[in-house]
Amino acid sequence: MSRIDDMIQRLCPDGVEYKKLGEVAEIGTGSSNTQDQIEDGEYPFYVRSPEIKRATTYEFDETAIITAGDGDVGKVFHFAVGKYALHQRAYRVHVSTADLMPRFCYWYMVGRFREYVEMKACSATVKSLRKPMFLQFPVPVPPLEIQREIVRVLDSFTELEAELEAELEARKAQYAHYRDRLLSRESLEAMAGGEVEVRHLGEISDTLTGYPFKSAEFRDLGVLVIRGMNVKRGELDFSSENNRYWDSAEGLERYLLQIDDIVVAMDGSLVGKSLGMYKGEGEQALLGQRLTRIRCNICACLSRYIYHCLCGGLLVEMTEKKKTGGAVPHISLKDIQSIELPFPPLSVQQQVVDILDRFDALTTSLTDGLPAEIEARRKQYAYYRDKL
Repeated sequence: MSRIDDMIQRLCPDGVEYKKLGEVAEIGTGSSNTQDQIEDGEYPFYVRSPEIKRATTYEFDETAIITAGDGDVGKVFHFAVGKYALHQRAYRVHVSTADLMPRFCYWYMVGRFREYVEMKACSATVKSLRKPMFLQFPVPVPPLEIQREIVRVLDSFTELEAELEAELEARKAQYAHYRDRLLSRESLEAMAGGEVEVRHLGEISDTLTGYPFKSAEFRDLGVLVIRGMNVKRGELDFSSENNRYWDSAEGLERYLLQIDDIVVAMDGSLVGKSLGMYKGEGEQALLGQRLTRIRCNICACLSRYIYHCLCGGLLVEMTEKKKTGGAVPHISLKDIQSIELPFPPLSVQQQVVDILDRFDALTTSLTDGLPAEIEARRKQYAYYRDKL
């Protein structure tokens, strides 16, 4: 900051000039619709979300700032360079003057445009943008030397965050690769010293779908009801905002979970990936509707082994084959029971569980620190961005 402060004192001691965005940039929307997206399209297609789609044709060939015209107004920003397609409810800001760097304008809009729009609309829930809002947005135009330095600092924060996120993804991929190799038929047969049979999940476990609780009768205290929003990727999330309670488990005893029960979500956008193991969590829990509980029902079966097999791709593989179409993907209890998994002797199951649990603990200890570091960097970046 001291370097930039010195530059400001030297290059613009009397202050920085502000110009209206409409004076320094071309502003407009695209003409493409959502159905124009093609999965393997040649050109980026900017819509109204953080995700960048693809298209086979382009509308613009330029450097521009892209933001949503409705939805997450003032929260979604992209920096487009080259040929791209643009949704009809997304805006492009193409800087047209030599004394303003597009990247500097991008960073300033990321940090200040949302606040400006809310002030103009007198509301914190702005639903859509109109072109006049852009035209009047005041943008500082300091000397280019200062703009370049500010861009350099903020881009460096972005690069560091990207490196941390890449490291986190690499750790997850490393664990998944090792787990999949260990759970392969060849690996299990080598550990067992012979052929390993394949069993249907319904043969070796007791499966049960949840009770259809009425949401209007939920309470703030009582017996915890596990619902779809409690089931995440590989874990059960009992954050207070997700939890709902029932008066009593009386008459509903068969829906009470036991330690090491596996809970699988049967619908939702992440169906096939949403599952977790119940560890007791210090209280009773009832199984809610649209969830399946899996519980080993034979002696030679380890719940933790089944859990690792399901996480290793068997649940996703079945879901992709069986899930019904429509807006909300869905799998049935019969689909879950039909999953085939290699079923080695109990001693091999225990060996696999021990190895994967140790590897999981090691990976978790490495990756737990990375999200915390990423979040800390984001807060640090936001602080410096706002000061700059």
